Amino acid sequence: MNFTRVWAVTYKEWREIFRDRLFFAMSFVLPVGIFLVLGFGISFDVEKIGFAVLDEDRSAMSRDFLHRFIDSRYFDYKGHVQSARDLDPLLAHSDIRFAIIIPPRFQEQLLAGQATSVQSLIDGVFPYRAEVAKGYMSAIIANFNAQSLAVYLARKQGIAPSAAIAQVVPVRLESRYLYNQALRSQWSISSGLMMLVLMVTPPFLTALGVVREKENGSIYNIYASTITRSEFILGKLLPYLLISCINILVLWVLVMTVYGTPFKGDPVFYFLASVIYIICTAGVGLVVSLLVKTQVAAVMLTIVVSFVPAILYSGLLVPIESMGVTTKIESHLFPTLYYLRIAWGSFLKGMGASELWFDVLALVVYAVILWVIGFINFRKRPAE
Repeated sequence: MNFTRVWAVTYKEWREIFRDRLFFAMSFVLPVGIFLVLGFGISFDVEKIGFAVLDEDRSAMSRDFLHRFIDSRYFDYKGHVQSARDLDPLLAHSDIRFAIIIPPRFQEQLLAGQATSVQSLIDGVFPYRAEVAKGYMSAIIANFNAQSLAVYLARKQGIAPSAAIAQVVPVRLESRYLYNQALRSQWSISSGLMMLVLMVTPPFLTALGVVREKENGSIYNIYASTITRSEFILGKLLPYLLISCINILVLWVLVMTVYGTPFKGDPVFYFLASVIYIICTAGVGLVVSLLVKTQVAAVMLTIVVSFVPAILYSGLLVPIESMGVTTKIESHLFPTLYYLRIAWGSFLKGMGASELWFDVLALVVYAVILWVIGFINFRKRPAE
């Protein structure tokens, strides 16, 4: 291998990148743009859920019950209505996500030691949000029931409220959240989006860089030269590898500064693992460039083979454990799953090479397979 010829191809590619303003913007601005748009657009936090109230009892106990919802950060109180008919348009137009209806004699029945019911109408268009809202309401009602029963027992038995609470709730659940104590979805989303962006941009740039040579005819200069295919491929790879390394650092800083996500792992290990990942994803772009002849086709095919698997099969949006057996097998055939484990392990769990070596090995194997396929199928001379 003649590194002078490799450097010549690399230098030529750098000139092309800096001369083409659109391509330069795609190299550095597009990754950051995708990252920020998706980072602020995707959130699994269910808070400020709008709700309205129909209080047919209007008693002190009904007001106390409702204020447990009104004062919660998870709910956004939109006001009272006069009848159940007023709730239908509010729910239909998504002005509120659920409604609470308190029946008459609510306080009277509770003070008499009788059971009563409260109705809740929940917008089920988004099942995940509806289930979470139901969970919040169930927790508030369970707490209200426990305190009400404790007050009733304390009054009837003449015991202290703390003793009554111990009788009503003999077992208490104390949860401790690990790795993401505040349960901020942006911490996991922002660090996970590095997987998505680095899965899309390196193959995108690599495929366009090679196909552009075919489309404008300059590839024939390569065919007529003495450069070997390995020298040409390496010369093409190096500029995009350097660009992607810069993007790794930029995205890394954005994750920690813009979204406040902590980094708990080994920075050297994570950077080296990320470099292996972009070599792997650039191999995807090389394979794509061998299959198409126009830049438009390269863009479309790259989106299909990179963006779609990164969204559906990585575990970023849908946990792998929730997938079917066939889908689980398919998810392990893409490099995104392994790098996402590395990203979350490094950022949130403080894991390093001793725990994540298998995922790095999987990326290495994937990269070798892709680049061997690309090298074997790249022809120094055009097919007749």
